[in-house]
Amino acid sequence: MAEIAQNINETLAAKAFNKQSVIFDELYASDAIIQYKRERVRAHVERFIKPNSNILELNAGTGEDAIYFAREGHHVHATDISDGMQQELIKKVERLNLSNNVSTEICSFTELENLKSDGPYDLIFSNFAGLNCTGDLRKVLDSFSPLLKSHGVVIMVLLPKFCLIETLLLFKGKFKTAFRRFFKSKGTSSHVEGVYFKCWYYNPSFVINAMKNSFDVSELEGLCTIVPPSYIKGFAEKHPTLYKFLKRRENKLKSSWPWKYIGDYYIISLIKKS
Repeated sequence: MAEIAQNINETLAAKAFNKQSVIFDELYASDAIIQYKRERVRAHVERFIKPNSNILELNAGTGEDAIYFAREGHHVHATDISDGMQQELIKKVERLNLSNNVSTEICSFTELENLKSDGPYDLIFSNFAGLNCTGDLRKVLDSFSPLLKSHGVVIMVLLPKFCLIETLLLFKGKFKTAFRRFFKSKGTSSHVEGVYFKCWYYNPSFVINAMKNSFDVSELEGLCTIVPPSYIKGFAEKHPTLYKFLKRRENKLKSSWPWKYIGDYYIISLIKKS
């Protein structure tokens, strides 16, 4: 029954992002905080990858990160469950003549054993909480080791169960948002383009415990810990001086306790033991 429910949820998520795919870049390309998040994540990844790395990207979306790393000389196998997102990615790859550096495949991250291109990879990368769309993250994490080279790296950007800024929205009367991460073992309802599906929240401790037999934790950073989440629209544009100050402070505090645990997201990197 759990597997059936997961398949239904993935189908709904794919439907939602198929509908959003044609407007996704238009919606988010000019958002200053989303660009800040991308820069932070990419800077983190670049500390780990060697030249000409072979990267497996999960939930690649319209390919913004795949294109970026391909232009840096890496090869990216970009996967997603949304055919619409993949079509947008393919258009970009063809337009930019990057077909030698980017390959694509429709594949769920819960079924990586079925990948047509099974590596081995230098890096498995998943950005912006795509992996929070499964209630069985442990199954996904268990599938990583066979796909990686010795001492290969996994870097994921995930949503934890507690976000400081989100919880403080309680004082603005936004009770549903403030408490949506708490006590949600059966998942929280999310919606994109009018299609509802579930997402789950996972603390770093869950990931670390699930992967400890095969991986060592290398780094953990909080993301949007004191910089507001991007769903607080227009913050950077309305408060440019404060936004710059918060970015500077977050960049200093990102790897410190408790800040690395209480952001809207966290970036976690793990290295395969052998």
